[in-house]
Amino acid sequence: MSNRADIRREAEAVLERFRAAGAELVDPDILQPAATLLDLYGEDIRARAYVTQDPVRGELMLRPDFTVPVVQAHMANGAEPARYTYIGEVFRRQEAGSGRASEYIQVGFELFDGRDPVAADAEVFALFAGILAPMGLRPAIGDIGVLRAAVDALTTSERRKDALRRHLWRPRRFRALLERFGGRTPPPPTRARLVEAARSRPAAELVAEAGPLVGLRTAEEIAERVEALVADADEPPVAGPEIEAIEALMTIRAKAPAGLGRLRDVAVDLPGIAPAVDRFERRLEALAARGIDAEALEFEASYGRTTLEYYDGFVFGFYAGDRPDLPPVASGGRYDALTRVLGAGRAIPAVGGIVRPELLHLLGGLPR
Repeated sequence: MSNRADIRREAEAVLERFRAAGAELVDPDILQPAATLLDLYGEDIRARAYVTQDPVRGELMLRPDFTVPVVQAHMANGAEPARYTYIGEVFRRQEAGSGRASEYIQVGFELFDGRDPVAADAEVFALFAGILAPMGLRPAIGDIGVLRAAVDALTTSERRKDALRRHLWRPRRFRALLERFGGRTPPPPTRARLVEAARSRPAAELVAEAGPLVGLRTAEEIAERVEALVADADEPPVAGPEIEAIEALMTIRAKAPAGLGRLRDVAVDLPGIAPAVDRFERRLEALAARGIDAEALEFEASYGRTTLEYYDGFVFGFYAGDRPDLPPVASGGRYDALTRVLGAGRAIPAVGGIVRPELLHLLGGLPR
């Protein structure tokens, strides 16, 4: 039997477990409208996806994952609660020399249920943990919701908060913005000169004198951006204790109970995160009620910040402890905000995850 057939068999074994958990099998198209993904992630997605052009359907992408089309279909036609599963190829462009496949099979599970999101998180994690238990994998958890709450709690403008939220999944850019908004690093010299010029003259005049327009932005949009830069320069720095609280938050990495204690410590200086920390504690209790040894779980406050950018709450992954070179065998999380975007304002709490069966096969496979 070929290696590909073996991998498919691993995927189908996981699929059957998901179906046994009450999931409906769905089969989204391989070619997906590019506009949806570009609206969600901006032009950055082009570096990670395969793009093509169709004379009738316009710009399309080979499916980079299943979650977005499953959410679209559910928001258009689905009832709540709902459980879905799927199996098939996804396509991701990889950097030269990375050794990672650009085409591989995913099998996944998605749960749409707003009655008790914390309980839904525990249900999904416990389902994955039960399926993967024979593999002896190392689970890890995080909570993007706590970091989002920390940004929301900052004493600064909504414009700055929006910038930080956009870059939660770009850790270096996020830290650079935090340093600049806290007054620790000066703005780039070119920006400082532009702001100084715009203080004494209308932004529209500066744009008009700059020469022919290059790119897709209109003169009005560029002038608005200049005015926003001036407004940002006039904002006072974010208070040092608030910056330090977020920095302390991002460094938390410990067993879940110890991580909870450190989150409580950060909440003393940044009380706006307290509701998110309470939710984290309730999730640990829900996991324990599902038979998960929550005290042994590894928690990292920044976990999940380098994945696709729709997770906004609980996140998890399962790793081969003796193969640190491998990506997670399974991963997932909560993506409530994505349902709001794709549901035209109507949101349904949702959580899910995927398994990579080629990694299961590489590690010896699930017992039959």
